[in-house]
Amino acid sequence: MTDKPRVAIYKMSSCAGCQLEFLNLEPVLLDVVGAVELSYFVMARRQNAPGPYDIGFVEGAITCGEEIEKLKRARQECRVLVALGSCACFGGLPSIKNWIPERVVESRVYQNLEVIESTKAYGIDEYVKVDAYLKGCPVDKGELVEFIKGALLGISPHLRPHSVCVECKLRENVCLFVSQGEPCLGAVTTAGCGALCPSRGKVCDGCRGPANDANAESLARSFTEYGLHKSDVIRKFRKFAGLTPEFSKGAEAV
Repeated sequence: MTDKPRVAIYKMSSCAGCQLEFLNLEPVLLDVVGAVELSYFVMARRQNAPGPYDIGFVEGAITCGEEIEKLKRARQECRVLVALGSCACFGGLPSIKNWIPERVVESRVYQNLEVIESTKAYGIDEYVKVDAYLKGCPVDKGELVEFIKGALLGISPHLRPHSVCVECKLRENVCLFVSQGEPCLGAVTTAGCGALCPSRGKVCDGCRGPANDANAESLARSFTEYGLHKSDVIRKFRKFAGLTPEFSKGAEAV
């Protein structure tokens, strides 16, 4: 037995990219492993210990009854439960299917639908209480480390509520929306990524979900004024966090 905090990492419907960020911590990975016990981590361990756990990280959207049951067990096993990445926070890319009849989605993938029991894709707080949200696709490594440190020290981590535009200004980036008319969601998306995409000449796709003061309706109307087709505006707001009230308003504003 050990006195270290016991950590579990669960995977639901996802690409496993957010779990991989734990292994990509590189310079601090050994420090993290030394500070906590990774008791349950199927991607990285051959043998996994049963709960209870102090902290549980859940990656992925919930898309079937089996995952609902697995998630509820995770909630029972973990003192603190964390939504890890966009899929767990708001449904992420899997939630794109939510505006198509489920039987149509299933028929595009499977030949025999009798054995398929899929559901619409939701973030994990649709089914259980969530204690913290680490956003992004994938989750930002800096925020991940900051959260772990905060949990170990018993303090709240600094999770940024403002928009990506603030980080763009701090990095002195030329605004892609204003200067080139490209449909960037940075004005309504939660910061914390360091304006990763705009800093490399790519518009923000909103993977981190809505900022605390998001005016998605106004931005959607601006997109149409810049010539973006209504269907493209809707797709942009539904790509990662279309189930959130803020981004739903953006999709419905055009």
